[in-house]
Amino acid sequence: MDIPGPEPCPDGGAAAVAAAGGLHTYQLRLHAAHGPVVRFPLPGAEEAVSIADPVLLEATAGLDERPRRLFAFLDPLFETGNLQVMPAHEHTPWRRQVLSVLTGRRSHERHFAAFTALATELADRWDEQADGGPVRLLDDLAALSLRMICRYALGGDAADPDRVVAAFEAVLAEHLGRLYPDPDHGPAAAPAAGAQEALAHLRATVDQAVRGHRAGGRTDAGDLIGTLVEAGASPARIRDTVMAVLLAAHHTTGTAVAWTLYLLGHHPGAARRVADELDLVLGDRPAPDHADLRRLEYLRMTIDESMRLYPPGPYGARETTGPLTVGGYRIPAGTTVFYPFWAVHLNPDHWPEPEVFRPERFTSEEAARRPALAHLPFGLGPRACPGAALAMTEAELVLAVLLKRFRFHPVPGHRVRPVERFVLRPADGLPMTVRRRTAEHGPGGVPGPDHPAG
Repeated sequence: MDIPGPEPCPDGGAAAVAAAGGLHTYQLRLHAAHGPVVRFPLPGAEEAVSIADPVLLEATAGLDERPRRLFAFLDPLFETGNLQVMPAHEHTPWRRQVLSVLTGRRSHERHFAAFTALATELADRWDEQADGGPVRLLDDLAALSLRMICRYALGGDAADPDRVVAAFEAVLAEHLGRLYPDPDHGPAAAPAAGAQEALAHLRATVDQAVRGHRAGGRTDAGDLIGTLVEAGASPARIRDTVMAVLLAAHHTTGTAVAWTLYLLGHHPGAARRVADELDLVLGDRPAPDHADLRRLEYLRMTIDESMRLYPPGPYGARETTGPLTVGGYRIPAGTTVFYPFWAVHLNPDHWPEPEVFRPERFTSEEAARRPALAHLPFGLGPRACPGAALAMTEAELVLAVLLKRFRFHPVPGHRVRPVERFVLRPADGLPMTVRRRTAEHGPGGVPGPDHPAG
């Protein structure tokens, strides 16, 4: 049985993707027109298959290879080979080492005070701007996210953390410019000298941290560099691993938090319920302890629903190493299989009124009624995001600090436009008005009718 899809085209599908506004929206159109399994041309992949049904996705969950051509733009970032496309036999032990740190409660607790201080610094800055003009949420939250992951990956060993953050932003801008070239300036040129210098500074900073760990014998289950040193990883592999962690987390948490604040700003009833929960759990404290996070159940449901409507990564990709049958369709070896997370999250067969913001979808009772792969904000299978637990800890903490102090309101007349720039982000920095909760009518403000996310 032939897989349905659009007709082949001479440009490999580039014009169709551009006309849709990006691959994230093109996939929505493909599945609306052709069903849950779609064949389509894609530059860099020749032909790809996209699967938007969570039940059918189960047949692909074991795929453990990524298509190299789609990630080739990151090759210059790594010394020991592009970790994004590491072969499965190398990826499995590397992932096990990284997971031993990133998923551990001890790791999260070890950095929680530093994360809280960084989130509080942002809240203090916004407090000075509260009740004034709009704040560009994404800009500040992305910077916070990067500072948090730099603090996490490098510990307290970076002599100049602001320079580390600036260096990574320069490197990231250079490499993302290769993935999203400016049509007015043609193909990307060789890496700029500034980006090369920034990359050298990042690697030197990691080397300095490694020397500190070896000299002091400092390693525990919550220390990324120390764990890699203890495991005997080479200096180059340690540098590459730190870069991979920074890359994976660079804007993920900040983007998820920004979308959550945007949606709560449009849904006063949900915002009031989050505020009431924070008051109940925290009392007069301005920030949670690590143990408080498990009690913030509605806050977590709110984040889950935000990441359903606006998944930080709108899609993923794998490559088949042998023939695969999905829903009666035969997919040959060497095919690029796309996971269109955004389309899965908006699948009306599993999400009634899929474009409506409704955190109550994530009660344990509601979740038990859905297929396991209906919600995939961090991917699936052996290449799923290893930092998912850390990202959720950071997001819950930052939201708790901000929503304990502020309410967020949309700028009249502003309409958000999601764009894909490695993450699914608002196109314009997401301006919103920030107001102190004490200035409102009650801690959670005045309730209002909920409406679709838009």
